[in-house]
Amino acid sequence: MNAKGGLSANRARQVQEFLKQNFSRKLSLAEMAAVCDLSPYHFARAFSKTFGISPHQYVLMLRLDFAEKLLADRRMPITDIADLSGFSSQSHFTTTMKKYRNATPRQVRARLGRSRTSE
Repeated sequence: MNAKGGLSANRARQVQEFLKQNFSRKLSLAEMAAVCDLSPYHFARAFSKTFGISPHQYVLMLRLDFAEKLLADRRMPITDIADLSGFSSQSHFTTTMKKYRNATPRQVRARLGRSRTSE
């Protein structure tokens, strides 16, 4: 670990890569910590120091970013997008998107549709 208590650059890269590849499935803190060879407690603290948010929030951001890309395809049902993005249900997806993006999946989809037609 680096002097400030965060993850080393190498471990930060390793865990980012791991999360990018696995965000859509259920991840435990212990599993994430194992990537960095740390206890869950130390990992959570070091991760938060390094990235400025908790591991859980980081995974949610990856899921929301992915879901937003999928929402651009109007043919894909929102329930499928929730599932593919790693949310336990459509309501969990909707609640999380509303909390972090200030819009429901349907509102995001409508906004994406408008921006595409105005290009």
